[in-house]
Amino acid sequence: MKHMPETAGPERLSKVHGLATNLGAPHQAYPIKMSNALTILNQTFGYPVFRGEQEAIIGHIASGGDALVLMPTGGGKSLCFQIPALLRDGVGIVVSPLIALMQNQVDQLKQLGVRADFLNSTQLIAESERVQRDVLAGKIDLLYVAPERLLTPSFLQLMERMTIALFAIDEAHCVSQWGHDFRPEYLQLSILHERFPNVPRIALTATADQLTRGEMIERLKLEDARIFISSFDRPNIRYTVVEKQDARQQLLNFLREEHPGDAGIIYCLSRKKVDETAHWLKGQGIAALPYHAGMDSESRRRNQDKFLRDDGIIMVATIAFGMGIDKPDVRFVAHLDLPKSVEGYYQETGRAGRDGQPANAWMTYGLADVVQLSRMIEQSDADEAHKRVERHKLDAMLGFCETVTCRRQILLQYFGEAGSACGNCDTCINPPLTWDGSLAAQQALSTVYRTGQRFGAGHLIDVLLGKITDRMKSLGHDRLKTFGLGKDFDDKRWRSVFRQLVATGLLRVDVTGYGALLLNETSRPVLRGEQTVRFRQEVEVEKKKTAKTRSKVPLDLPQDSHELLEALRTLRRKLAEQHGVPSFVIFHDSTLMQLVMQRPRNRAQLAEISGIGAQKLERYGAALLDVLKAHAA
Repeated sequence: MKHMPETAGPERLSKVHGLATNLGAPHQAYPIKMSNALTILNQTFGYPVFRGEQEAIIGHIASGGDALVLMPTGGGKSLCFQIPALLRDGVGIVVSPLIALMQNQVDQLKQLGVRADFLNSTQLIAESERVQRDVLAGKIDLLYVAPERLLTPSFLQLMERMTIALFAIDEAHCVSQWGHDFRPEYLQLSILHERFPNVPRIALTATADQLTRGEMIERLKLEDARIFISSFDRPNIRYTVVEKQDARQQLLNFLREEHPGDAGIIYCLSRKKVDETAHWLKGQGIAALPYHAGMDSESRRRNQDKFLRDDGIIMVATIAFGMGIDKPDVRFVAHLDLPKSVEGYYQETGRAGRDGQPANAWMTYGLADVVQLSRMIEQSDADEAHKRVERHKLDAMLGFCETVTCRRQILLQYFGEAGSACGNCDTCINPPLTWDGSLAAQQALSTVYRTGQRFGAGHLIDVLLGKITDRMKSLGHDRLKTFGLGKDFDDKRWRSVFRQLVATGLLRVDVTGYGALLLNETSRPVLRGEQTVRFRQEVEVEKKKTAKTRSKVPLDLPQDSHELLEALRTLRRKLAEQHGVPSFVIFHDSTLMQLVMQRPRNRAQLAEISGIGAQKLERYGAALLDVLKAHAA
């Protein structure tokens, strides 16, 4: 049984007493008791034990050390700075890149009885002044600020007057110009070390390859920091990549067959495609909302709030949406366009299944995606070194898409982690076949050469299929040696061939014009018959092998428990509306499932349920027990 606090009100949840009080004291001069950290974990956050590296990280930061923490989305990063902030004297300053989500994060902490608040440009002057007074009076333990606000002279002066427990730099990959969410304001955060050298700092991110990690350490002056790298594996996520044919219909089939009524995120590359896709889904009877930087701020805020607060909403968005989103019951993330990098893909798919329950990462991609992204790289204003890195990242993304081995292994290897075949991705469930495509590759490359390297895949396939058109005749391509040479394959098969030739580097895209396909030095050995080429065989996924990620009611839940689960969800929704917060802020689905399975009969047993801390037990315990009692039979 968890040890319960003497009282459960907010006044009880200030600092744990009995600790040293030297602000910014050297590491060894700030001893802590990890039993105090476990008490906070149990009583405040309602969790029985630490996970993974959490305990080591918390102990290191609370004792005054600096840390760089790489932990997957949903792995419990927030606790790594929230608990040390509660253990140490003073206020923990949390640098968060998204103003729109601060309110939600603070609301969750307040529900737990933690004294948290935020300062950003959305507040009225009077409210901002109130928060500053509370900080100076020692009434706030965690203060969330955007980097732009933190760097203002007025806030730097305010910090000089504070007792600061620690600095937490969330989404720290934003500091890297090689990363996928670069924010120039993050480059200036080294000022924290310069002005407050004895205050511990913790930088956290869910994704960073070796290059990005190095830049984070350099930019944030974390050369002496301890580095904690958790496993990047998210075993509850199923990865699936399908060849793009009719992308909208493929998406609709995916939603209707596997995720009816579920909350999810659909990523598109352009704002126009976001708007069109959201509008089309609405026409299909699906609750979809758009989100992109081209919308006015009020519309973005309104759609984001609805996604967070309501059940079963699908957000169609550009990558402008998602960073910091901690909605736990997102059951899928779908990509209608190829992401620019494995890092970005991992970060975006990591927004699914934060509650640990089964979730889907589904993507459709084709040759047009490769052409579009290649063109974006070459036409950007970046210098050649940056473009070279971006090409490398795109190549790695293509390798993930075209692999015939376990996709999870490819992801983990990208981040320097070994892994075995997972059994929970499309290539494990339906292992793809390969075929000897040497002759097909020769025919395709020869057609590129004979047409003058001036055409895209569409026209080249028409040549190979022997299609007689006015354009074909006017160009004289109906007289080429390769005209009609590829009639053994259909259009779909040839598109797969050209896509894989580009993905493997045997062809390159002319990004200066209209996406013409070009030969390169690696093409020669194939054209001469000196090199064997094997292609991935595109196969239709058998329906009987496509397991659903989740039904509305878990399969292992007794039939007579369905009514209780719905009653608990109704209570949760009612409480959320009363407090003006999303349902998951009250209780996660996993907590409701534990209540259904364990059927606690009193407050002591209720306190044993993960996710029910002292504050929530005090606020909601009686209502929960009433529902449980009503369904006891």
